[in-house]
Amino acid sequence: MVPKPPPTPAINVFDHLKQDDTVTIYQLKLEDNGAPSKAKTYIRLPPPTKPYILRISLEPGTDASKEGVLFTNFPLDGSFFEREKFHQVELPQDFSKPFEIDLPISQAGAFSYYIEHASPTAASSSRVRCSPGYFSVDPILTIPLRSSILSPNFEILPPAKGGVIQKEEAALPLDGLVIQSIIAKWMGSIEEWTPHLERISRRGYNMLHFTPLQQRGESNSPYSIYDQLSFADDLVKGGDKLSKEEKNEKVKAMVERCRKEFGLLGMMDVVLNHTANNSPWLEDHPEAGYNAVNSPHLLAAVELDTALLELSASLKTRGLPTLLKSTSDLDTIMRVVEGEVLPKLKLYEYYVIDVDTSVKEFDKAWGSANTKASTTAAQISGVDLARLSPKELGEEFAKLCLPQKWTELGERFKAKVDYGAAVGFVQRLKRDEDPVAVFKKVVEIVNLPRYELWDADKKAILDNTRNRLKYTRLDDHGPKLGEITAKLPFVEPLFTRIPKNAKTAKHNPLSLTVANNGWIWDADPLIDFASPASRTYLRRDLIVWGDCVKLRYGKGPSDNPWLWQHMTDYVETLAEMFDGFRLDNSHSTPIHVGEILLDRARVVRPNLYVCAELFTGSQELDLLFVCRLGINSLIREAMNANDAKAQSGLLYSYGLGKPIGAMDTDCLTTASTVGIKGGFYGARIIPLPGSVPHAFLMDCTHDNESPLSKRTAEDALPTGALVTFARAAVGSNRGFDDLYPKLLDVVSEERHYELYESGKENGIGEVKRLLNHLHTEMVLNDGLEGHFSQEGDYITAHRVNPVTHQGYLLVAHTAIHSGPKDRGFINPIRLDGTQVKFIAGSTVKINSTDSRDTKTTLRGLDADIVAIEPVSGTIKKDGATGASYSEIVVPDKFPPGSIMVFATWVDSLEASLDELCASDAKAAFSELTLVDLNPVLFRCDGEERDALGGDGVYTVPGLGDLLYCGFEGWMPHVKHIMATNDLGHPLCGHLRDGTWALDYVHNRLEKQINLLPNLAKPAAWLKTRFDAIKADVPAFLRPKYFCMVINVAYKAAVDRAIDLFSPVVREGNDFVRALALTSIQMYGEVRSASLDPFKVVPSLAAGLPHFTSGWARTWGRDVFISLRGLFLVTGQWSAAKDHILSFCSVLKHGLIPNLLDSGKTPRYNSRDSPWFMLQNIQDYCLMAPEGLDLLKATVRRRFPLDDTWVPFDDQRAFAVTSTVADVIQEILQRHASGIHFREYNAGPNLDMQMSDAGFNIDVDVDWKTGIVSGGSEWNCGTWMDKMGESAKAGNKGYPGTPRDGAPIEIIGLLKSTLRWLSGLAAEGTFPHKGVEATTVDGKSTFVTYQEWDALLQKSFEKLFYIPLDASLDSKFTIKPELVVRRGIYKDVYGTGPGRERADYQLRANQAVAMAVAPELFTPEYALGALEVYEKNLLGPLGVKTLDPIDPDYRGYYDNSNDGHDRSVAKGWNYHQGPEWVWPMGYFLRALLIFDSKAGAGKMNILETHHHIYHILSRHRAHIETDWWAGLPELTNENGAYCHDSCRTQAWSSSTLLDVLDDIAKA
Repeated sequence: MVPKPPPTPAINVFDHLKQDDTVTIYQLKLEDNGAPSKAKTYIRLPPPTKPYILRISLEPGTDASKEGVLFTNFPLDGSFFEREKFHQVELPQDFSKPFEIDLPISQAGAFSYYIEHASPTAASSSRVRCSPGYFSVDPILTIPLRSSILSPNFEILPPAKGGVIQKEEAALPLDGLVIQSIIAKWMGSIEEWTPHLERISRRGYNMLHFTPLQQRGESNSPYSIYDQLSFADDLVKGGDKLSKEEKNEKVKAMVERCRKEFGLLGMMDVVLNHTANNSPWLEDHPEAGYNAVNSPHLLAAVELDTALLELSASLKTRGLPTLLKSTSDLDTIMRVVEGEVLPKLKLYEYYVIDVDTSVKEFDKAWGSANTKASTTAAQISGVDLARLSPKELGEEFAKLCLPQKWTELGERFKAKVDYGAAVGFVQRLKRDEDPVAVFKKVVEIVNLPRYELWDADKKAILDNTRNRLKYTRLDDHGPKLGEITAKLPFVEPLFTRIPKNAKTAKHNPLSLTVANNGWIWDADPLIDFASPASRTYLRRDLIVWGDCVKLRYGKGPSDNPWLWQHMTDYVETLAEMFDGFRLDNSHSTPIHVGEILLDRARVVRPNLYVCAELFTGSQELDLLFVCRLGINSLIREAMNANDAKAQSGLLYSYGLGKPIGAMDTDCLTTASTVGIKGGFYGARIIPLPGSVPHAFLMDCTHDNESPLSKRTAEDALPTGALVTFARAAVGSNRGFDDLYPKLLDVVSEERHYELYESGKENGIGEVKRLLNHLHTEMVLNDGLEGHFSQEGDYITAHRVNPVTHQGYLLVAHTAIHSGPKDRGFINPIRLDGTQVKFIAGSTVKINSTDSRDTKTTLRGLDADIVAIEPVSGTIKKDGATGASYSEIVVPDKFPPGSIMVFATWVDSLEASLDELCASDAKAAFSELTLVDLNPVLFRCDGEERDALGGDGVYTVPGLGDLLYCGFEGWMPHVKHIMATNDLGHPLCGHLRDGTWALDYVHNRLEKQINLLPNLAKPAAWLKTRFDAIKADVPAFLRPKYFCMVINVAYKAAVDRAIDLFSPVVREGNDFVRALALTSIQMYGEVRSASLDPFKVVPSLAAGLPHFTSGWARTWGRDVFISLRGLFLVTGQWSAAKDHILSFCSVLKHGLIPNLLDSGKTPRYNSRDSPWFMLQNIQDYCLMAPEGLDLLKATVRRRFPLDDTWVPFDDQRAFAVTSTVADVIQEILQRHASGIHFREYNAGPNLDMQMSDAGFNIDVDVDWKTGIVSGGSEWNCGTWMDKMGESAKAGNKGYPGTPRDGAPIEIIGLLKSTLRWLSGLAAEGTFPHKGVEATTVDGKSTFVTYQEWDALLQKSFEKLFYIPLDASLDSKFTIKPELVVRRGIYKDVYGTGPGRERADYQLRANQAVAMAVAPELFTPEYALGALEVYEKNLLGPLGVKTLDPIDPDYRGYYDNSNDGHDRSVAKGWNYHQGPEWVWPMGYFLRALLIFDSKAGAGKMNILETHHHIYHILSRHRAHIETDWWAGLPELTNENGAYCHDSCRTQAWSSSTLLDVLDDIAKA
């Protein structure tokens, strides 16, 4: 059953919209399978300071849209967010436009969604759940504004004037965060914080990151929390005398003071994974940890841990070393562990089955009658046990006779055998041995891999114990803990022993030993290493934190109610006070725990900022945590880079934002309207490309080594400066800014930060003041674009506003490695078209690297910040281009550890240029006709050269020739550049090199104004904008503005085309529109081809690029297969009529030419062309306004009515007129009378490939059946018209597919015409009633259209159907020996003698007849035939032209192949397998008809529609990405590329438009 979701609720968040407001819509387009693409799995949305819309869209008719429902835990009804409460929105079933679901975004949070839909298979009732997607809405962080740090002249203002806290507040984007990490206990009590807060605020920080402020455990580490609900006593003066509530209020007041007075938001470390080992509540709630009662798999680990501690305590009494001086001492202890402790423990008993006990119990069971009934399960297994290897036998026994989780550790000999099943198992072995002995052998086999596992784990125990002992006591880089004592045993305890006292006496003693927390190398963060799935504690893989007990949450609150409530109170209390959480050890916290507790915190503070440092080792896992937990920022560290190149790469990856000159937002945003609660408002639609996790980029985190320890002390300045130029949240720690010589221990360190005299700075604080303030100002002033460049040890960073083009440049000389202190080498820095002004420059001079700490105070290194003399940028001109640029030369005194900061701007570039480029395009293109739009949008090379007699397409160096001269030629590259900001693309490089492309675009339109006057306005519009770009835009920004103009112009031209099209296109989806635009591709003016031999008029090309001009451009058959879709469906009535009249005028012999050649030298060898034309005349009369008037239209006949050939300029040419109705009648009459002639000018001059007999054209009607037959084995008069060309292979002069006789599509088209004319004649709207016919007995008789129609109706299926059931053959005209497939229709009836097999071949043509004359077919027969057709002929895009099982099938067409294989030489197999696209449309039209009559569509037409759209999804995907913006003529087997195919073909698009039109009208 399909869920019945409620309708989408009213969008209440927009209640206060004004009529002139513009709503921002972020559009998330899903894949056809209903899931987001991998890149779009995670979407990050901006803070909703003003409500906006997230629009989730899906193309119509995709699999996922079939009875689809969107499920999302986003609270659509305005209720509170509940993670497990999914709201439902039913997808619409209107296929005319994309499915769009608008989510009104007005609150922050992390949400998920997925689509569920019916199975694509009609026969299945199951539903499919698509992969989920996630979107995160950034929190709104409101903070007091600050005054600018610089004066208007770019001078640094003093603290009293620059960076001063203001009363006005603003929402700060996450990129604007500048975060200082501090250890609170080093600032003293909160009453002592004021001078520290003043200093931090003055340095430009706007958020404080606090390590945990709660009461600390016995280790004194802030991360070992004694009581989660109580702040530390030393945090507040007299805290030990205050209640929890009183301390909470004081801390809350201080946090609020930080925000209001100092402009500092507050973020707290939140520790969810563990508690202090001496937390008092553990005595009441040992179940909060992992112990041997609730986690019996830890029993062995506890026993081992205890034994090792006991050994440690006894070392001295046993005469073993307690002060390790060498590895020899270490080995002495390890020998005892390996040789005494482990053997005595017999830990293998936790792994294996107790053999002795099991054998005894089995012996009892074997003799007991009571077990017989329970042996059934083991006996009925289908596995032949006797054939199994010992290993397989053991696995089968374990599956049948042991508990499901028997391999998990527990008590000793945990695994208990099901003896009843074991008896059955042994019985099935049917061995002659003693059954008890057999059982014992099987159990020993089962135990063998368990013993092997124990051996591996024992090795791990010994290795881990030894390595850890060596590290802690001997290694130079280890802590060298010294003598082994009771407090410092040789192993770190993996478990905490809760004291035994009166309080704990009530608990099971085993529950009082609880697992400590820690970390593991390369651990899977999704696996709880304390769970039964892990043996971490037994193997001692854990790097333990002995002061932290790991918390056991279970699967949810019901598994450990007290703990969940306690930790919920913890996070809710903190969320009430703090603006943000930093999740400590987040990758080791069970993901569901983080989800639930953060959800609770966000209820208290919806705009909670959450960041985390993940160590998953995988971008995919990082993203999973980000999506599931709603992490706003991932912490990254600049100090992780090992050299300047890596540093630059890290900055680029996490802090670029958008590159300078980026185009994605500006160029891809589209203007639209949105309906909200009955009103319509302007909208900006911004496509979402997908997101990567936002970065909180720190120069150095508080728990990592200092620059002096890891790099050089001097590097603190350039690294700290570079980080501030990142488009990210940025931050530092107090010790980094103050130049602390080493990492301080947050556990043992008790001294305080140094206090400074007012107005005095130390370390790099003064430089940080400038840079931190600039960082926030750049974000608030939309400094979205950046650039990082590295040369040697230098890194330059440039950040600008993309509209004003104002920004700042940083030059940093890194000091990552010790080395020379000189300037080093860097080329002059060049900034094209840009002005620069020096703001400041500094070098850090380290006077000494000795510590200056005192007993009470933490102090940084003795260092000075030395000012750099101002450096002026020099204005120069490029000798090649004449363009101006600024050059900055780094001064000689600029040692490693130096920086310079410059202001930058572009003088000549007005902010209004963006507006100019985007303005007035609609008006400029508003007068264009569809013919005008052909050169504007398209024109391939051959057409352009023909039309203008000059240049063709544009060539981009490094890229090659564009495909079109018009905008579509540029757009594949422009779209890519805009979507990806690929400024390294060859087109961008070419545009930076010069303005040739700009000149080409408007010049080629100007050249055509005399031919197409309407092009004047677009040409002028382009010139105005390109002139402005050439005059004002520096070269590095030229790609942006060129792409912007091309994109705007392209959209305007396309919009103009859509406006001119019919409603079915205007109101249709993107696929319909893309197909319709191919009509403009194909329809245009060239000088060498026309519908009129005396003047140039627009004509339809068969395909591009092969059929562009001359005699090869316009083909009769192609025109009339294409005309309905490209002209009638799109509403181009005049173009359709012009082509109909033109071909009516050249009627001769009762045929129209396949090659028109402008009517000058038409060729008449096509038997199917007149029938396709008559079908189009019928379609025109039925579809066009006043369509029947076409029948009265007159045409001047190109040839005399006696078929005499005359030149087009002969006086006899065009001397006679006929009405269209007369032309129709003539076609029918000539066929009725028989057509027999030899082509004019027959011979090599006409066709050098054809044999002489092939020029003879014969067509007759069999009046017993009404069937029209014709052709011969020497010619090919249907669309399958390949003539053999290879003398070498012996196919020259032989048609590849003669199809002589009665081709099924011609009969269908004939029947359609007769049906139509019968109706018109009956209504009196057609001047003719029938034809004169010569009957079988040679008599002449008048046959009405109705009679002919009835004759065909009666005979058709008898002649053409091949029944599925051979017993019915007698009812049909069948030669059973020639039948290959049944349940289909013959391709031809009446192939010549010796070649009758061709009648029975499965080909693509029967669908044409079904679509145009469905009345000929029994619906059940037709649907069955279509099923065979679909299964065997359908390719990804096209239809196979021959059944793959046919011996003539050759699926790969290569016209250049001149080998010896006759079947393929010179492309003889053109229609013997390659997959042509145009029959697909007829197949789908037929499917629409007959599935609705006899298939799934009979009960529900949407089933049929979905099936059709599923097939069309491949065409939609192709045309969306194809640079030719069309569908190919054909493909090779299974959709393989065919290099000889036209890349876009008129009839390929046309027939698909036909079926989409049929669906729209259904």
